[in-house]
Amino acid sequence: MLTLEQKKAVVSEVAGVARQAHAAIAAEYRGLTVSEMTRLRTEARSKGVYMRVVKNTLARRALSDTEFACMNDALQGPLVLAFSQEDASSAAKVIRDFAKETDKLKVKVVALSGKLLTPGDLEALARLPTRDEALSRLAWVIKAPIEKFVRTMAEPGNKLARVLAAVRDQKQAAES
Repeated sequence: MLTLEQKKAVVSEVAGVARQAHAAIAAEYRGLTVSEMTRLRTEARSKGVYMRVVKNTLARRALSDTEFACMNDALQGPLVLAFSQEDASSAAKVIRDFAKETDKLKVKVVALSGKLLTPGDLEALARLPTRDEALSRLAWVIKAPIEKFVRTMAEPGNKLARVLAAVRDQKQAAES
């Protein structure tokens, strides 16, 4: 049993993480072994996902003043909470990939920026690009027209060089 001070600390910690998170997922972990749960937590930590098993009453209290308060009614049963701290899709990717390995992890609630999504939306959320991926795509989109412009501007000079080279080759062939 947790003391009142420990409960307050848990609520404060989870609330602090939830305020900074982009997305949250609650998944039922019933049937997972300790080693599977440890592997899930290790994977989550490496991807910038805060993961915690919290009693539902404490979780409701922690989430009540955050944008994830929409999850409160669905918090029932043994749940692990996962918060995406770096990218909106990171928790979804960790949960999706782990759920592919075992059917014991079942997604119950998905929330993104204060909106409650269905568990079926987990796949769509997991496919969202990370911040770095989105920036690289944006850079590519911005760079493509500039490259095309440069190639177009350089083409008359390149064409002239090819014509002169062909004339030179013809003259050399005629002299031989």
